Amino acid sequence: MNTFNYTHILTKAVSELSDSKSYEGLFHQYKEGEPLPSGKSLSRIVELAREILFPGYFGNSTINSRTINYHIGVNVEELFELLVEQIQAGLCFGEENNPHKEEESPCRTSAANIAAQFISRLPELRKILATDVEAAYYGDPAATCFGEIICCYPIIRAVTNYRIAHELYILNVPLIPRIITEMAHSETGIDIHPGARIGHHFTIDHGTGVVIGATCIIGNNVKLYQGVTLGAKSFPLDENGNPIKGIPRHPILEDDVIVYSNATILGRITIGKGATIGGNIWVTESVPAGARIVQRRE
Repeated sequence: MNTFNYTHILTKAVSELSDSKSYEGLFHQYKEGEPLPSGKSLSRIVELAREILFPGYFGNSTINSRTINYHIGVNVEELFELLVEQIQAGLCFGEENNPHKEEESPCRTSAANIAAQFISRLPELRKILATDVEAAYYGDPAATCFGEIICCYPIIRAVTNYRIAHELYILNVPLIPRIITEMAHSETGIDIHPGARIGHHFTIDHGTGVVIGATCIIGNNVKLYQGVTLGAKSFPLDENGNPIKGIPRHPILEDDVIVYSNATILGRITIGKGATIGGNIWVTESVPAGARIVQRRE
């Protein structure tokens, strides 16, 4: 029988892992009343928002016109309470990771104010999401009805998460918007940064592998196909050789642009109104309005 003593190996590993130098930048130190945002609670927030925005399609399927006010009221109340809790956690996290942190931690009142502002935007969110459903339906001859689009198409789940996250992003909530869009990324394979600006009637056919960067600006009636990347061409560096953050570095797609599968569009360039970008193309220069860019034939 093997009687080898592993204690000294485990003790050594614990000692090395507990060394402050080994976890620098990787350690979140708990403070009383300042928890990290909860993935479980944020998942519930997304579920509730989907139930409110698309009643009957998500959540309680027995809802009808006589009971809708009650169901939405209950959901909004739960959504508000969860948002306040999670936004407060996000604000605390943001302060901890802010090198210019003020002495006082964000208070629950600030979180409640942001949560109320977000909920006040839900009617407008529903209106723009209705245009996204229309775009997906009229852009796909295989679609049979709006209900199929809402129930089955990954773009609706991804763009719903994005539009929820974007509202929180513009309300300056740290961390939480990115978690919400990454939930959609895991669920659908569509990666949309919450900082991107996207107009109405937006759709992605199929969707898998699409990447939309943080400073992208996308106009109205834009359609993408699977595998499209709207990314950064390069990263300007500061005097220490580190990437400069917060500068516009992703493409602008004007109204009525179509980008076919696996096209890669990089840098702060403009794809003009009504332009078409063919599949499997690498684009690093601006494209004029109405242009049609395809692969050259040998």
